Amino acid sequence: MRVLRCMLVVWCAVTAAIAHAAPENVMTQGGVTFVSGGIGLDARQRMQALEPQFNGKLVFTLTEGNYLSDVDVSVRDAAGKTLIKHVADGPFMLIRLPAGKYSVTAIYDGRTQVRQVQLRDGRLHTEYLRWAGNPETDFPLPPEHLRETMKQ
Repeated sequence: MRVLRCMLVVWCAVTAAIAHAAPENVMTQGGVTFVSGGIGLDARQRMQALEPQFNGKLVFTLTEGNYLSDVDVSVRDAAGKTLIKHVADGPFMLIRLPAGKYSVTAIYDGRTQVRQVQLRDGRLHTEYLRWAGNPETDFPLPPEHLRETMKQ
């Protein structure tokens, strides 16, 4: 009984630590503030809570709806100067930049996408970047999950 009680105490402590894990790390690079992450429901909720502090949001998915991480992202200003170079820690990346036009380059699995985005102060612009899945390694999500993902 004593061992069972000790195991229960350890399990509770570990669960509490996971539930209260530190939020994703907000970083600054070249004067630009950003954060990436969102793997798991808790992390996703933490990212959503941070959204009012940012004016750009990138979402990385397969066209089948699966979320992606490890996307190589770079953001350049209108003059072509690289402001951010980062490998995303999850399917969401929040960016705070002065109002203006920017070029976003995202590379996943050797495939590149480039988007021109217009950011404004006080307004969150969301840009979805989707890549076709690889049927040999990626498993499509059921249609009901895809509908839920697209609502966000």
